[in-house]
Amino acid sequence: MTRTPRRGLVLLALLPMLLTLFGALPASAHGTMLSPVSRSYQCRWHENPENPTSAACKAAVATGGTQAFYDWHEVNLANAAGNHRALIPNGRLCSAGRDKYRGLDLTRSDWATTQLTAGASVGWQYRAAVPHRGHFELYVTRNGYNPAAPLQWSDLERFHTQADPPLVNGSYNLNPRLPAGKSGRHLIYSIWQRSDSPEAFYTCSDVNFR
Repeated sequence: MTRTPRRGLVLLALLPMLLTLFGALPASAHGTMLSPVSRSYQCRWHENPENPTSAACKAAVATGGTQAFYDWHEVNLANAAGNHRALIPNGRLCSAGRDKYRGLDLTRSDWATTQLTAGASVGWQYRAAVPHRGHFELYVTRNGYNPAAPLQWSDLERFHTQADPPLVNGSYNLNPRLPAGKSGRHLIYSIWQRSDSPEAFYTCSDVNFR
């Protein structure tokens, strides 16, 4: 008689449970803006969630904890399906309305900024931890934007859309032309809406137009 090793019996007993568990996990896309750097990427990779160096990242960690920055690529809504404005309340755009990421919504004028030239054509990268088909919408804050006030949908104007941009070295390459007539501190807001799922991802990148 052939004996099945005890370890094999244990694995066979666990197999149905493991299949159920992994089958229930969502197939999520993940990502965030690398350039101009998003708040979540800045605090995770340019700093350290356990010991952030900037006052803004320190405040964000104090507000929402460190886990949000270890999950820097997951500022998402699983069932957005394009209904971004209906689902994300004013003042909560950077967190996508999720309490886990509430530190990203802090109204501060000292978030790290990327220098931009108004009216210029630029090449930006969006890190795709898990690539998926979809389209990007890029917004910039209107003139008169106040970083000390909660970000509103009405603060934003769209300046670029791009479907299925090329994926190079793990990042989507975006090629927007920046709006003219901008100067000083602003915010770039991105929406990545998957076309193979209702899931969408959101980023806030602080910039300074010169």
